[in-house]
Amino acid sequence: MFEIKNLSIQIHNQYFIRNLSLTLNAGDKLAIIGEEGNGKSTLLKVILGICPYAEVEGTIFSKNHSIGYLPQMLESNDLQKTGYEYLFKSLEDYYNQVNFLYQNLERLHIDDSLLERTLSCMSGGEKVKLSILKLLLEKPDILFLDEPTNDLDIETLEWLEHFIVETKCPVVYVSHDETLLSHTANCILHLERIYRKTECKHTFYRTTYDDYVRMRRESLVKETMIAKQEQRDYQKREEKLRQVMQKVEYQQNTISRSNPHGGRLLKKKMHSLKSQERKLHDTNLAKVPDVEEGISFRFEDVTIPRFKKILTIDIPTFQVDTRVLATNLHLEVMGNEKVCIIGSNGIGKSTFLKTIYETLRNRSDIRVGYMPQNYEDAWDENQSVLEFLSSIGNKEEMQKAMTYLGNMKFTVEEMNGSIRNLSGGSKAKLLLTRFVLEKVDVLLLDEPTRNVSPLSNPVIRDVLRKFQGTIISVSHDRKYISEVATRVYRFTKNGLVLER
Repeated sequence: MFEIKNLSIQIHNQYFIRNLSLTLNAGDKLAIIGEEGNGKSTLLKVILGICPYAEVEGTIFSKNHSIGYLPQMLESNDLQKTGYEYLFKSLEDYYNQVNFLYQNLERLHIDDSLLERTLSCMSGGEKVKLSILKLLLEKPDILFLDEPTNDLDIETLEWLEHFIVETKCPVVYVSHDETLLSHTANCILHLERIYRKTECKHTFYRTTYDDYVRMRRESLVKETMIAKQEQRDYQKREEKLRQVMQKVEYQQNTISRSNPHGGRLLKKKMHSLKSQERKLHDTNLAKVPDVEEGISFRFEDVTIPRFKKILTIDIPTFQVDTRVLATNLHLEVMGNEKVCIIGSNGIGKSTFLKTIYETLRNRSDIRVGYMPQNYEDAWDENQSVLEFLSSIGNKEEMQKAMTYLGNMKFTVEEMNGSIRNLSGGSKAKLLLTRFVLEKVDVLLLDEPTRNVSPLSNPVIRDVLRKFQGTIISVSHDRKYISEVATRVYRFTKNGLVLER
């Protein structure tokens, strides 16, 4: 049905994919996973023929099938359209599909009043829902979805899972949502950039996500054991050779001049030993795998008293301009609590979290770190990564910052480069690095895991779960909610409702 043969993709003389071949059939649900910036979105664009900045070799056979594409970001001209203008080319187009439209509005939990608003005034989740609705109206043969789960509420995520599983057409999708991957994928394409992002690698399996993670873990354990054993053997051989060479050198220095034959033998032996040394140094040893799961960071010396009152907020009427988002909002948070706020798209969760930040930011008894939904609100996009961190301390602290960035898999080029050039996941990691260096004890996190690789996310969740400060977050990530949150509230028009 759909075939790729020997596909290679280069950008600025760097390979992101080399010699990829695969075939898609009816019912295939191919999940593309990998670390941020590894070329997942680029691959989709290359397949669709909308990636002018890439050098491409290979062949793509689509057999004239109709392809539906959900981009990661909407075009700027689309943002000025109303929902109706975005979905339909004409009034006639609307009337031809009105029944199908209202069936899917209900399935996607969309009120038809949303279609009267411009896309620029919608929340991230509302935009994604509308984009999915547009795809459904087009009725394509093959679906390409670039991070369709970003910003979606849990109810719509569950609907999307059901849709991906039930649809007969092939679905190719990029996602960081581990739960969705576990529930939907039957093929995995894993894109990696290894050895400090100097080489690319891809792995394709016809298997579930959970089975792929298990097989990968077992393979990495085996590869690591082999690499470490080879390194130990190499060091033993090197040490043994060094001792023999030292002995021969000593003998050369102490042999009598009256024994020229013995001197010639020792010289010949040393020549042979140096030849062995060169061969030993030329040995290609197996390397310990360089993997995205290998990110490392932790919050040092951060503690907050368990009974310290961090937040008490009461808002009788919560509104933006004239639009009332909720009434009777009340929240109390104590030290060491990890509160997560869930709720429908566009209901006001991110706005509420920003209000909490404004309430806490000037407190002298706590150090607050805020990760907004739009990372651009946290910095000047033209700053370099190190400039963003340079305000936090002296030269010693900056060296520490570079170490932490290295542990987060940043390259030297990325550290010195502009924040604007970072992927979404790298921007999230940059904010976390700053929070660590500032010894923040109260974290306000708006969707902290949404842009991070599904193989790196378990590390981040574990660090946040062990965090000894306070966390107030907004999330739709079911793994994060389950493993990190100690209290979960649903944001409703009538206030916060405790769910667990």
